Amino acid sequence: MNNTKWDELRLAMYGLGNLSPSWSTKDLSGYICPYDKDWFYHFRNGGYDSIEWVHIRLDSPEQDRAVEMALRRVHVPGHRVEGGFRVYGYTQAAATIDYI
Repeated sequence: MNNTKWDELRLAMYGLGNLSPSWSTKDLSGYICPYDKDWFYHFRNGGYDSIEWVHIRLDSPEQDRAVEMALRRVHVPGHRVEGGFRVYGYTQAAATIDYI
């Protein structure tokens, strides 16, 4: 994904206010960061170039609906996983990834 799409995702999640989910990223080096809820500053800190994927963790059915609608609006590569969604920045199997 390019920086514009990452920013669309970041701003969509930030825009959910109280329903904004927590997130964790996996870096291309294999490092998985701890969960964080700050989409405005922390998510973009250091740029997006090395993000393999971001896991979006959901805490309630209301949050699930709000996040899914936001993801569909920004149309990013990813899918539903247990406990939330995974959005991909880099993947070797890009042709097999659905778009949310």
